[in-house]
Amino acid sequence: MVKQKASRPATKTAVKKRSGAKAAARSSARKAVKAKARTAVPKKPARPRQRIAISHHRKEDFKADGLRAYAKYRDLGIADASHGLAQAHVIRLQGPCDPAEVSKLHFHDVDFQMVYVLKGWVKTYMDGQGETLMKEGSAWTQPPKIKHMILDYSDDVELLEVILPAEFRTVELKA
Repeated sequence: MVKQKASRPATKTAVKKRSGAKAAARSSARKAVKAKARTAVPKKPARPRQRIAISHHRKEDFKADGLRAYAKYRDLGIADASHGLAQAHVIRLQGPCDPAEVSKLHFHDVDFQMVYVLKGWVKTYMDGQGETLMKEGSAWTQPPKIKHMILDYSDDVELLEVILPAEFRTVELKA
């Protein structure tokens, strides 16, 4: 006696063939959408390769050519080395503090800003934070466009500031 192979019912075979065709159509449609998405997104232009920046402390490197007249800045070479991606400098606020000159509400149009107190102390005001006394070893970030001002500082204060990007706009506000 010869055993016969059981065959699939014709309806199951037809359903299988149709669903296979649908799956192939869906797969092709997905590939087309993915390909379109890949071509629609412009690629970022390649940034120039960053260089090493080395800066050694020298008194003569502090210059009064920065944002504030009551401060001297020592550029650390980061802006040049990073092709404008970031800037970093040491700031010496010149004492004694004159609130009429110093305490002006303003903001910076930046992507990132961080300050670290190297020496002395500084009292700041930041919108939403209020007044804060920052001492040697204190650090803070200032979110983009946050309104802030310096209220007071010690005669020997030195700050390290890191900002992205290197070129940015500062807007003074009426208090």
